[in-house]
Amino acid sequence: MHSIFKTMIIAAMMLPATFATAQGVEPMVLGKQHCMVRADLGKRYIMLPVEEKAEICNIKLIAGGEVVKTLNVRLAVDNVDYFVPLDLDRCGGKKALLDIHINNSPRQSGSVGDYVCWKQISSTDNIDTKNRERLRPEYHHTPLWGWMNDPNGLFYKDGLWHLYYQWNPYGSQWENMHWGHSVSRDLVKWENVGTGIEPDALGTVFSGCCVVDKNNTAGFGRGAVIAMYTSAGESQTQSLAYSNDGGRTFTKYEGNPVITADIPDFRDPHIFWNDKIGKWNLILAAGQEMRIYTSQNLKEWKYESSFGTGYGCHGGVWECPDLFPVDIEGTGKQKWVLLCNINPGGPAGGSATQYFTGDFDGHVFTPDTAPGVTRWLDYGKDHYATISFDNAPGGRRVMIGWMSNWQYAAQVPTLQYRSANTIAREPFLFNDGGTVFCGSRPVNEMLASRGKMLLSTTLKASSKRIKKEFNAQQGAYELLMKLTPKKGEVLTLTLSNSRGEQTIMTYDEAKGTFLMDRTHSGKTEFSEFFPVSTKAPVHGGQMTELRLFVDKSSIEAFVNGGRTVMTNIVFPSEPYNTMTVKGTKGSKIQQLIIYNLTK
Repeated sequence: MHSIFKTMIIAAMMLPATFATAQGVEPMVLGKQHCMVRADLGKRYIMLPVEEKAEICNIKLIAGGEVVKTLNVRLAVDNVDYFVPLDLDRCGGKKALLDIHINNSPRQSGSVGDYVCWKQISSTDNIDTKNRERLRPEYHHTPLWGWMNDPNGLFYKDGLWHLYYQWNPYGSQWENMHWGHSVSRDLVKWENVGTGIEPDALGTVFSGCCVVDKNNTAGFGRGAVIAMYTSAGESQTQSLAYSNDGGRTFTKYEGNPVITADIPDFRDPHIFWNDKIGKWNLILAAGQEMRIYTSQNLKEWKYESSFGTGYGCHGGVWECPDLFPVDIEGTGKQKWVLLCNINPGGPAGGSATQYFTGDFDGHVFTPDTAPGVTRWLDYGKDHYATISFDNAPGGRRVMIGWMSNWQYAAQVPTLQYRSANTIAREPFLFNDGGTVFCGSRPVNEMLASRGKMLLSTTLKASSKRIKKEFNAQQGAYELLMKLTPKKGEVLTLTLSNSRGEQTIMTYDEAKGTFLMDRTHSGKTEFSEFFPVSTKAPVHGGQMTELRLFVDKSSIEAFVNGGRTVMTNIVFPSEPYNTMTVKGTKGSKIQQLIIYNLTK
């Protein structure tokens, strides 16, 4: 495995003086909204000061008279929130120039020459990699710095799980879409290994997939990793890139784009090999439907059919599809599951993942649900863009999602980075009342992350609150509760800290519902859409098991082995280290265990 990519953002103006040289530059002001800056300050990286409330500046990095990189950055006008590194290696040793178009209005931001960013720009060869975010998760994947949204290009090869993701290397808000790249041997400990795919003349790099071409159908080499992604330029088109070093570096296909359409929202391709037809299938999002294609060589694609009209939720744009077969537990039968991520329109508002079950013959997906029926893979506020890994060992189906919501993702109280991924999960199908539903359970690899047992008890959930404290210094743990509820029981489990911040989970046996209330969970004021309660049906009758994965800034709840799932992010000012249980009917809790979780 390559060593970790040693580049890290410097948060809150904490660039060590021993690393920085030639701090400050004199801009060449060319107009009210145009200037240039000489970037050859003698080091590999130039550190750009960012102010998140500033307007975007369009920057061209010029070397030898050629534009070698374009990027958009919120250059600091009055205050510096953090710095982002711009790698000058791409200049090939030639003198570098930044050509900057300022989008700020001079009436609002004053003279360009007086911006604070010019005094704070510096250069360095060694960028500080220390994490400065108290709320950064302990055991969830996050980018080293910058903005992250959808997971992309998931695949397994040669002992490594590869996770690419929508990434902005030049700020912690959405912009400059690249594919970042991380790898793992166990789906828990992730190592950042740099940039996967960068923008080009066709546009920035939106979401997509990777497949392992075992039989060299595309002609790029046996076992080559083939990426298909959306090139987001003036229009959205689909492009290919290939890798012959296991996904570390990619070469763009010279015949790009390979698929085009005359609609604005045309993106997020997902490819898989279909043994039954001996061809590749492709499903991608087109407005509020999914389109299905076939190909022999990954380059030339035939349109087969569309799915979506009249089915499921249409409260927003359909995005990030996936399509795969899953066994129905206890039946020996199988159904296909079509994942459809939608924004907005989720059950708690904003973005969410809906799904359909049915049959697929390689050409047409036929749902087994009636038109208008909507089913959610996760009932929380923070579960989106879920897709699965290609080429997983042993025929496994493993999924990962983005753990945030488009309603407030850019406002959450972190700066060094924004957003995390869910823990890895495996889907399964089950019958409930004669209807087939899709659940998901944590991968077994999570068991190996269990550390010290923080609490183990049995108790009767009486009307008197039963309070238990435990040592959760890092705020990263797993809680497992097994119970036999009484008829009519209303059971609450509250996680709290010494400051009175709390997240309350309520199971109502009579209504058959599970609810998570984060209205007083910690920091909530950054968005009106954040302080909410989320509710889900309890599949499988009564709740007999609740498994929680709590990290510094998230709670993932799996009810009855994952038949009901709920994911919500939270931002407590200190870890939740107290658990309170209260019941109305005296249900018996046979087991309640809390394990410390580590990487």
